[in-house]
Amino acid sequence: MKRPFAVFGVLLSLAVCSIAAEPLVWTMSSRADVLKGDARGVSIDQDGTISLAPRLTEVYKTGHQYIWSSAVDAAGNTFLGTGGDGKIFKVGTNGTGAQFADLAEMNVSALAIGRGGEIFAGTSPDGKVYRIDANGTTSVYFEPKEKYIWSLAILPDGLAVATGDNGKIYKVKVANASPDASLLFDTSETHIISLAVDKQGNLYAGSDSNGIVMRFGPDGQPFGLLDSSLREIHELAVGPDGSVYVLALGESVAAPKPADAAAAPAAPESKTVSVDKPAMPGSEPAAKSRYDLSAAKTAVYRILPDGGIDLLWASPSVTAFSIYAHASGNGVLLGTSDKGRVYNVTNDGRETLVLQTDANQISTIRSDGKSLIATSSNPGSMFRFGSDQSGEGSYDSAVLDSKGSSTWGRIWWRSSGNVTIQTRSGNTEKPDETWSGWSATQTDPKGGQIASPKARFIQWRAVLKSAASLSEVSMAFVARNIAPEILSINVLPTNVGLAANPPVQIDPNIEIAGMDPVSFGIANPPLPPRRLFQRGATSLQWAAEDRNGDKLVYDVFYKEIGDAAFKQLRDGITENFLAIDGQTLADGRYIFKIVARDTPSNPLTMALAGEKLTEPVDIDNTAPVITSVGTPQISGDKARVTFDATDAASYLTRAEYSINGGEWKTVYADDGISDGPKERYTIEIPTPTAGEYAVTLRVYDVNANSGNARQIVRKY
Repeated sequence: MKRPFAVFGVLLSLAVCSIAAEPLVWTMSSRADVLKGDARGVSIDQDGTISLAPRLTEVYKTGHQYIWSSAVDAAGNTFLGTGGDGKIFKVGTNGTGAQFADLAEMNVSALAIGRGGEIFAGTSPDGKVYRIDANGTTSVYFEPKEKYIWSLAILPDGLAVATGDNGKIYKVKVANASPDASLLFDTSETHIISLAVDKQGNLYAGSDSNGIVMRFGPDGQPFGLLDSSLREIHELAVGPDGSVYVLALGESVAAPKPADAAAAPAAPESKTVSVDKPAMPGSEPAAKSRYDLSAAKTAVYRILPDGGIDLLWASPSVTAFSIYAHASGNGVLLGTSDKGRVYNVTNDGRETLVLQTDANQISTIRSDGKSLIATSSNPGSMFRFGSDQSGEGSYDSAVLDSKGSSTWGRIWWRSSGNVTIQTRSGNTEKPDETWSGWSATQTDPKGGQIASPKARFIQWRAVLKSAASLSEVSMAFVARNIAPEILSINVLPTNVGLAANPPVQIDPNIEIAGMDPVSFGIANPPLPPRRLFQRGATSLQWAAEDRNGDKLVYDVFYKEIGDAAFKQLRDGITENFLAIDGQTLADGRYIFKIVARDTPSNPLTMALAGEKLTEPVDIDNTAPVITSVGTPQISGDKARVTFDATDAASYLTRAEYSINGGEWKTVYADDGISDGPKERYTIEIPTPTAGEYAVTLRVYDVNANSGNARQIVRKY
């Protein structure tokens, strides 16, 4: 059932019955699923409401694929370090930009602004630190003989340099106009990925591959602050109160960034939803603690000034690559590879999708003192955004898969302000040129008829203006009825019967209301039948599927091979099994047909059926016949008895004998195996004393029919 006020999402909150002829209602009611859509100029808050996003402006295009680093100087100029060709671009406050420097290495992996306004650039691979003056003149400032320079940080008395593959941190001081470098600390980690400095001059470092955050005081001694279960501390940001925000990743990106490859983005989420019925209550995966990071791709920690640690946020699907601490002290912004989105995470863990770009990844987020600067990869561009809202934005929903050609009904929504809705439909999973165009806009939240043509898939678009917001969208449709299908039929061995388990009592009001019993925790389909011994039984068990989720009934037919037509054995049964008394059918080979009908859920004129045949099934109710052969032959203390056994309808499978009503013992046919309709069995029995010996032979055919015969042996 729909909640009185459903939060925005794409999960099917189906207030529907099982009657396919009645409309289904697709209601957006899950924030997790609304994120599968595309947001352009709109934000999505933690309860799923869509509203206008901060105004986003693409300021500068580098013409290159990747921006790995950025820095902003005191004048508001932004410097962009690229990957693949080692270039640095300078973008002024007015948005004009140009190439500032061209370095010899492939990737400019770190940038920092010195206290005198000079630019320090770290490169990888074959890591070097360059010093670049205001004119763009470059010189090698420090060469640590390390492969990677991952991060740079300005210290009160020099420059900190984070390196890999050996996990070392260097400190470079300027003495007599020439750098004086020393090893600050040689860690046991593979890489030191991130550096940050607080107002007191403390240096913070984050590592790969054990996910450790350490602090270095003025004395240069390290102290471990955090040991994350995620492997890489990708970036650190210091808040205004001295808290350190930590961006940790489950997979390392501390590897060479070749010219033709960006950091691996998170796996794309599905953008299609379907009309599958909700799972039975209690069958959902067990909820996990927010502190369980076993499946997390990204996590954000806050290390408080007193050393306390809060886990603010984690995601199993989103990979973040940049973090920015708010000047207000209440949380961070995260730049991600999730459709180039920027999320806001507060200190109490509340998450909001702030904005979405057209890039694949937000690599860095910085402030120029007036607005925020975001840089992207694929393509390498620079964006600016602030507190002022866009004047207009749009949201494209995920695509609904109705499982068949559907007739669309009304669409309606809950909103405030200026919100309009359009739809489009098609028969390919992803919208392409074969889809219909966007329909005329609808402006009344009470809704109206959807104008898009009949199709399997549909999508809607909302356009918001001014201070508008949108909290729910619903649409009705009737899916074209699809014939049910018998997927398989299992014929059980002879004598195995089936009996239904005691039925669950269902409130008749549930069926009257047209609701699915699953919503009330009632198993549907019911438990499988019990198996029991039933003499002569031939049991059928089948699996069926209805793409519309209709209720099914079954008819069972049979015919003997050679007959012209099927005869009806049962009709309108609701179970997916039938135990047939084999003795009601004459011996022979039969074929059974199962027909599934969706008549309980459709008018007779719209109901459909599907059927499937079994392989030939042998019905054999006739017991084998045994006759003795000749007179028993006695020789010394042994006697030999011979029997012939025949079966008219099938073949023999085993035999056993008993002497004077004693224990049954196995005997093989004279040819070594019981496998034919006629076999001879020779039995030798001990006759130690004179008297009568009763020898009984019992044989079985393939359908477990048995026959026996007795022969008396007399020894004088």
